[in-house]
Amino acid sequence: MQVSIDWIKNWFLRFNADYFGGQLPLPRLRLSQSRTRMGSMSCKRKYHLGKYHLTDFTIHMSNYYDLTERQFQNVLLHEMIHYAIAYSGMKDTSAHGIVFRRMMDHLNRDHGWEITIMSHRKDLPLAHGISTDRTYLVLALSLISGERMLSVVNPAYARRLNRLVPTVRGLRDYGWYLSKDPYFFEFPKVRSLRGRKVDDREYQERLSQMERINL
Repeated sequence: MQVSIDWIKNWFLRFNADYFGGQLPLPRLRLSQSRTRMGSMSCKRKYHLGKYHLTDFTIHMSNYYDLTERQFQNVLLHEMIHYAIAYSGMKDTSAHGIVFRRMMDHLNRDHGWEITIMSHRKDLPLAHGISTDRTYLVLALSLISGERMLSVVNPAYARRLNRLVPTVRGLRDYGWYLSKDPYFFEFPKVRSLRGRKVDDREYQERLSQMERINL
């Protein structure tokens, strides 16, 4: 199945009343086709009157995979735990630290849910209409500092960016590649010189699987 904003809203309100004392204001709700995150919770940190405050809470859910309603419910509860911790100002030891695990274990043990920390995405079927057979134009940059960056470039802007790349400060090497790797599904198609930082092992592994081209 696929979820809608109305589905998320209805189950958020029900779970909020049942498990979170009705204390959580309805956040912004967003849908995505994220391959690597079935759900996420984000917020902004703003400075006001001498203190930092968290605002603009948003819960995202992905329709990339064909999940059952029960699986989607577990994903939503996972993100609601993150939201509850952040909204209340509780301090945890890590993103999925002691506080998170205590709340997760309570919902699983006392209410029969199956919330997890990690998901095994490779075993999940893709949603209808999702295709991984896409070709991506990838710009790979390595800097003298040791930083490695990968970008998926909008082809219409590739030649202009190719002229700008040599001006990047601290540039060591760069190359243009073609790839069908679903790894790049989530990358935005950039029109400017920006990219995602990766470690050297990831960088070298991706390069070895792509076709290098000349613009």
